[in-house]
Amino acid sequence: MNEQPRDIRASFAPIDRAKFIDPDTTAKGQARAIVGLHHLETLWINTGTLCNITCKNCYIASSPTNDDLVYFSLDNAVSFFDELIALKLETPEIGFTGGEPFMNPQILEILEAALNRGFKVLVLSNAMQPMQRKRIKQGLLELKANYPDKLSLRISLDHYTKALHEVERGENTWEKAIDGLNWLTENEFSMAIAGRTCWGELDVNERAGYAELINQHGWPIDSNNHGQLILFPEMDEKVDVPEITTACWGILGKQPKDVMCATSRMVVHRKGADKPTVLPCTLLPYDSTFEMGEKLADSLKINGGNFANGAVKLNHPHCAKFCVLGGGSCTG
Repeated sequence: MNEQPRDIRASFAPIDRAKFIDPDTTAKGQARAIVGLHHLETLWINTGTLCNITCKNCYIASSPTNDDLVYFSLDNAVSFFDELIALKLETPEIGFTGGEPFMNPQILEILEAALNRGFKVLVLSNAMQPMQRKRIKQGLLELKANYPDKLSLRISLDHYTKALHEVERGENTWEKAIDGLNWLTENEFSMAIAGRTCWGELDVNERAGYAELINQHGWPIDSNNHGQLILFPEMDEKVDVPEITTACWGILGKQPKDVMCATSRMVVHRKGADKPTVLPCTLLPYDSTFEMGEKLADSLKINGGNFANGAVKLNHPHCAKFCVLGGGSCTG
């Protein structure tokens, strides 16, 4: 590898405060891009913002003390699973993110409820202590046995070196994550790795670095498969990024259906709220201007503000940085 990996985030320019204000037009007065729901591929559930670690740049600010999104309950999860079935949206997958999902005391019951209804399940985890508790391990093994080929886990490993992974995750996080990945491999779970692209490396070089680590441990992951090793663009709404206009689709050679909100919705339960709320994607958990209602059915018809007949106006830095320009998607 020709260039030494380094954290390049300090070099990012601050955002122009005139941007991402008007839902319909950009700061330059151009028509803002809009994305309609093409089909609902993944319903995401945020299991709660509590996490066993505090990362340097967690877009959702998860930590051992942040409970702004409370633990999602089994009853609320089941109501959304059943609504999906009633709406006949033919959604194949339920995704779980956090925080750290395995800190939610009802996580195993929630996973079983989704699997029992025929959904595929994807869990995003750091594979550290919460996942490695005896009760959780035993529960995962039982779910894998009872629902073959339906359960997958995506593990956050921010870099292929301990030094840079711990720049993001903190000291003493590397070995615990490696132990978790090794346990998943030994027990033949379907798994993937999520890394970051904030290290100033070419994609090919970063994937080569992961390949060496993967081969060393015998993990069942192809580093050149973008669904098995997902390298996410960095997200920081304080960093400048171009606004996405209707003209950008042709300029960039992309289509609205390629963006995450064309195939995803997320539900969260905010602290103090009586009921969960629906959002267009996993990236906007705290922005009240992107709330789409208390039911999935509400999210299909909402109008006004950042929405037009259920379509999402790309009026947030994450829409540009992560989804359109970065090519990111939480479903890989």
